[in-house]
Formats: sequence, structure tokens, C-alpha cells
Amino acid sequence: MHFEIWLAFSAASAVMLAIPGPTILLVVSYALGHGRSVAKACVIGVALGDFTAMTASLLGLGALLMTSAWLFSLLKYIGAAYLIYMGIKLWRAPVRDFQTTEEAEPSTPESPFRIFLHTYVVTALNPKSIIFFVAFLPQFLISTEPLAVQMVIMEATFLTLATLNTAIYAHTAAMARNTIRKPKVQRIVNRSGGSLLIGAGLLAASFKRAAT
Repeated sequence: MHFEIWLAFSAASAVMLAIPGPTILLVVSYALGHGRSVAKACVIGVALGDFTAMTASLLGLGALLMTSAWLFSLLKYIGAAYLIYMGIKLWRAPVRDFQTTEEAEPSTPESPFRIFLHTYVVTALNPKSIIFFVAFLPQFLISTEPLAVQMVIMEATFLTLATLNTAIYAHTAAMARNTIRKPKVQRIVNRSGGSLLIGAGLLAASFKRAAT
């Protein structure tokens, strides 16, 4: 794989990843609510979710989704419903008064495994992402060179960038959390993030299959 093409692919991927989407919104919300203790779970969940979506694309699921209206609609509505569910859950999430319970721990903290599972599902269960990879990756492939090697390099590169991007967002939000101690501010953050997730779910539900 030519270095120039790899560099172009890396730059395009970095720009795309830097734009916050439903996954990043969820990661930021968790980091603000739980701090650095959940950052690792979020990063692992997103990394495995991206790995699942990219691998499915490379194995041909993306092409299948583009030709099967029934399968695309099924995955689309499942993914959209899950985003809306997470948005409602975040909207209704209880807030903690750090000023009066400075040293107290939340009575019912969400487990890192559940947070990992949520971020994984939101990232992986998105047919729009799978189709995006199907349309995005071929632009950087050279037909005269071994395709398998190129795909492995691109997937490894994208996953590395995605992991770093998620880690930056999660840790930055966790650090900002230390300045967010008023329940009113937490409530605004939760409801803003919840509204964005619900909006993303509704948008995903309205996403139409590409014409073939």
C-alpha cells in the first residue's frame, strides 16, 4: 500500500472521527456522569463496535444491506430504537449534588460492563456506518495490489484512530466533570445529550437505503 494513499486515508478518517456522532455523545455523557472510571469501558466498547462494523463491511454485509431493503430496514429501526431508548434513559438520569455529598458514592452506579455494552451496541448496530465503510474504503484501494493486505492496514489504522479519538473525548469530558458540581448543570448536560441521542435515533430511522 502506497504511503501517500495511506496518509490520505488516515487524514480523511481522522476528520470524520473528530465530528461528534451518537457514539461520542454517549461516551461524553457517561464520562461526565461517572468520571474516568468508565473511560476505559467506553473506549473498549467503541473500538469493538467499530471493529464489528468494519469487519462486517469487509465481509460483504454492507453490500447485502444495500441490496436488501428488508434487512436494511430491520437493522435501521433496531439501531434507531436503541438510540432513542438511550436518549430517554439519559434524559431521565438522576443527578447528584456534589456540594452536599462530596465524598459519597452514587447509590446505584452503572457497572462498567453495562456501559461497555451500551457503547458497543450503539457503535456496531448502525447500518448507516456499515454502508459508509462500504462506500468509503474502496476509494483508497488499489486493484493491482493485494486487497486483503490493504484492507487489514486500513482497518487497523481506522480502529487505532477511533480508539484515540474516543479516549480523548472521554478523558476530556471526565476532567471537565470536576467543574460540573451543580445538579442544575448536570441536568442540563443530561437532557442536552439525551435530546441529541433521541434526535440521532429519529434521524437514523429516516435514513433511506441508497438506490441501486
